[in-house]
Amino acid sequence: MSTGTMKKSHSQWSSRMGFMLAAAGSAVGLGNIWKFPYMAGQMGGSAFVLTYLLFMFLIGLPILVLEWLIGRRGQKNPIHTMEDVAVAEGHSKSWRWVGIIGVVGSFLILSFYSVIGGWATDYIFIAAKGSFDGASGAVTQQIFDDFRGNVSHLLTWHTIFMAITALIVALGVGAGLERACKLMMPGLGILLLILVGYAAYASGPSFGVACEFLFSPNWSALNGTAILAALGHAFFSLSLGMGIMMAYGSYLGQDVNLLSTARTVVILDVIVAVLSGLAIFPLVFANGLPPAVGEGLIFVTLPIAFGNMAGGAILGILFFIFLTFAALTSSISLLEPTVELLEEKTPLGRKAATITSSIVIWALGIACLLSFNLWSDVKLFDKHIFDLLDYLTSKIMLPVTGLGTVIFGAWMMNQKRIRSELNLSPFWFGVWTLLSRFVIPVAVIFILVYGLM
Repeated sequence: MSTGTMKKSHSQWSSRMGFMLAAAGSAVGLGNIWKFPYMAGQMGGSAFVLTYLLFMFLIGLPILVLEWLIGRRGQKNPIHTMEDVAVAEGHSKSWRWVGIIGVVGSFLILSFYSVIGGWATDYIFIAAKGSFDGASGAVTQQIFDDFRGNVSHLLTWHTIFMAITALIVALGVGAGLERACKLMMPGLGILLLILVGYAAYASGPSFGVACEFLFSPNWSALNGTAILAALGHAFFSLSLGMGIMMAYGSYLGQDVNLLSTARTVVILDVIVAVLSGLAIFPLVFANGLPPAVGEGLIFVTLPIAFGNMAGGAILGILFFIFLTFAALTSSISLLEPTVELLEEKTPLGRKAATITSSIVIWALGIACLLSFNLWSDVKLFDKHIFDLLDYLTSKIMLPVTGLGTVIFGAWMMNQKRIRSELNLSPFWFGVWTLLSRFVIPVAVIFILVYGLM
């Protein structure tokens, strides 16, 4: 179908605040609350954290701005935005492949992201039942193993989480995405502050130990692996390279200041990541638990702390509600690029497009959850289905999309017009040019090569 058959109507954010909360909601997800703390634990704490903060502003922020800018120019789904903007700039339609890879990436990510979102949702009820009371590491590990081995249980929660995601997206940009983030993001902030306050109160001196662990630079712990991990996490924690921010940018009007909005989103994202560390590590240290336990930090290690402290059951319930909210604000953004594409390029309306794409993603998610049990012996390229999709998207597709976006924005687009849109002084435009044309592409290539090693 040619771009001439594109549906003419295109939704818009009702306000800058609504857009900012939706963008922040997309960025604030399991990566901040699940991945960031365990990576900080594995990489030595403060040196990793400070390096990550530097990369968020030097690498993440410019790519975020470019994705919004290109999306706002095109006012369409990421694939046809890239195609139309490329043609308008006098270049080949083949640049649409940047959008194609991004949309397919977000589609694949949601299939396994929904599975983990289901874990977070069910753990609210596991905590409420008192399953962690007095639990040892062996007990919480067994709870987690039994949970992942129960096919019907995983399927139920994967289905529930995917259904909630689809319901929100089906309501549209204003009534769905924007309204959900306006409700959930303040809720996330309140829950996180409660968790940090409780951790400070309950952990005693361990809160100071956690602060030192996160903020007192220990540069001896910083090595090439930690630097590249911080660089990669800064890139991925902002939902870059997935078509999401380009899709969100397509709903933007010209009145939104992209740089100041991006700065606010990055700051919010960083605050949530750091506060998550302050909510988690004091409890870990107070209970004499190791911080460098990897992916099991949230679902295995932290429940030990919840089960062995006063009021831990309530804290556990609040924490997993917080985790579920964060997962939802990201999952709705992961679904949006595919829905936008179907809504614009097929006869399907918003609801039908959401249902169609959600069913396919849900079905692929079943293959992901089965890789933890019935299909645990099934491997492709020596990886389980869950791990293969994670590797394919995070290590290959997202860096390729990000690299394509920044090269297109920095080398293929009219730079005078970009300077005007961003309202940059000559000095800051020089900084922007240096970063976007040279520093960021090299950094993203490092991420790509490192991920493939």
